Amino acid sequence: MKVTEHIANADKTLFSLEIIPPKKGDSIRNLFDQIDPLMEFNPPFIDVTYHREEYVYKERENGLLEKRSIKKRPGTVGICAAIQNHYHIDAIPHIICGGFSKEETENALIDLNFLGIDNVLALRGDNIKSEREFKPEPDGNAYASDLVEQIAAMNKGEYLDEELQNAIPSDFCIGVAGYPEKHFEAPNMNFDLKWLKKKVELGAEYIVTQMFFDNKAYFKFVEDCRAIGINVPIIPGIKPVAVQKHLTILPNIFKIDLPDELEQEITKCKDNTEVKELGIEWGIQQCRELIDYGAPVIHFYSMGKSDAIRRIAREFF
Repeated sequence: MKVTEHIANADKTLFSLEIIPPKKGDSIRNLFDQIDPLMEFNPPFIDVTYHREEYVYKERENGLLEKRSIKKRPGTVGICAAIQNHYHIDAIPHIICGGFSKEETENALIDLNFLGIDNVLALRGDNIKSEREFKPEPDGNAYASDLVEQIAAMNKGEYLDEELQNAIPSDFCIGVAGYPEKHFEAPNMNFDLKWLKKKVELGAEYIVTQMFFDNKAYFKFVEDCRAIGINVPIIPGIKPVAVQKHLTILPNIFKIDLPDELEQEITKCKDNTEVKELGIEWGIQQCRELIDYGAPVIHFYSMGKSDAIRRIAREFF
């Protein structure tokens, strides 16, 4: 079922989560062990992140450097198939621009379509660590809007091979990312919203936000979206803080702000046990306000941890 259908059929705020694939060499059972405690909240769908190849340089015996491609977290497509088979709920793979030509993207989408996957989250993706800026593949999509356009074309039966006759259309529900505190590369919020609207006009049917810790940012974001004609569901994404290092790690990686009150309370904590309890309390308050506001879904970024999410979700779901 499509995400938009899950939302339309619900009479209350839904629970969902995002997971990351296990590292290469780990068992999918470890992933199921993270998901199992959260199944009591009946998530209608689970997002699975995609991690592109990184590159390392290893010195050979002759002294020359050899560039090698590594992929620490493969398996997104296989995990989505396993989730749908094991839990009988929808799995949503992240589809990214980086590392894919348009033809490779099309082939991946064909595989997902054959597997009966109804939803995809279209993202540009991050630049690889060895490059300062994002660089698309030759003949690849440079922006998430390009990716949305390609998926939407397949939904109309338009494939890259123009000679195909009577090609069967796919029927993906396309999600995209939104940034209540602005994408870090956008010069201002209006610019960011303009391109978000472009993605919706090209075929995006719902939005999932970057994590945030100040609900006022989400409320303002939704209001600004509606004011410029973005009327698709906007799903808030949240994550409970768990360790003191999150004060610097989360702003650095995700380019977000932590409210003064939260920062001050974390600073007062004596250890990570206290930080975790604070994160749960803050998450409960966030969820209460978001549900009262009428958020269609509360989407938790699990990052391989389920205990704090479970304690928050038990209050509402």
